[in-house]
Amino acid sequence: MQQITLGRIAAYAAMILVALVILAPLGWMVVMSVTPTVQLTSVPLRWIPETLDFSRYERLLSLEHNSDGEVFLYALRNTCWVAAGTTVIAFVLSVPAAWAFSRIGGRTKWVLYLIVGTYMLPPLMFVVPLYRILAALSLLNSPWALMVADSTIVLPFTTWLLKSGIDNIPVEIEEAGAIDGASLFRTLWAITLPLARPLIGTTLLFSALIVWDEFLYAILFTSDSRAQTLTVVIANLASGRVSDFGLLATAGVIAAVPPVIVGLVLQRSIVAGLTSGSVKG
Repeated sequence: MQQITLGRIAAYAAMILVALVILAPLGWMVVMSVTPTVQLTSVPLRWIPETLDFSRYERLLSLEHNSDGEVFLYALRNTCWVAAGTTVIAFVLSVPAAWAFSRIGGRTKWVLYLIVGTYMLPPLMFVVPLYRILAALSLLNSPWALMVADSTIVLPFTTWLLKSGIDNIPVEIEEAGAIDGASLFRTLWAITLPLARPLIGTTLLFSALIVWDEFLYAILFTSDSRAQTLTVVIANLASGRVSDFGLLATAGVIAAVPPVIVGLVLQRSIVAGLTSGSVKG
């Protein structure tokens, strides 16, 4: 009993430590966003602000013409659009690919390794061919350009992750559906995907997060507010000689809100997807 108690105490202590390491920077970013600039630059540093300053939130959430808020909100809209579009495109393409790799087996294993290998290559290698393709299609400086470019990053990841989930679904269940007269599409849609639902939620979330934080393609394939995303706009806020660290923290807090909301909505699916090891028929 004593060993069990000590082990439980050590486990809780480790979880608290991990939580502090993760949440402390986020908490400090929130504090910085409401701390007046004078107090942020004072020595010694004040960890708790004497007064709260919400002017930066008003500045970034304003739609006044040619203001920082207009540029930031356009970037937030573009980021949501690109993240959602890329996630849908990658998911639609990866579902049949993942099913084929899972069910056909060894004959396509080398193709799967080749696809996953592209995910391990630096994105910089694809910049020139992607730029030429997007320029030929007149897609540069548009959200569609980033959807196409980001799909090259997300698609290998979603294919590999979905394959691991489909592997755990007994093929006998699909064969039973086929015996009952279901087509291949019907079997995939009505049997396989519902059984893989927990992993689908995890896949969608991580795919959206990959796109949400992407910077290289966003800065190379966009040039103005029509298509620029949050990563580019926040980098531009920090590009001056004197950076307003409070404004950067405010931008980070606002930019973190949509992913947090999506994560809370998909929380059950994420936990089930990360912990599922088998599917019983």
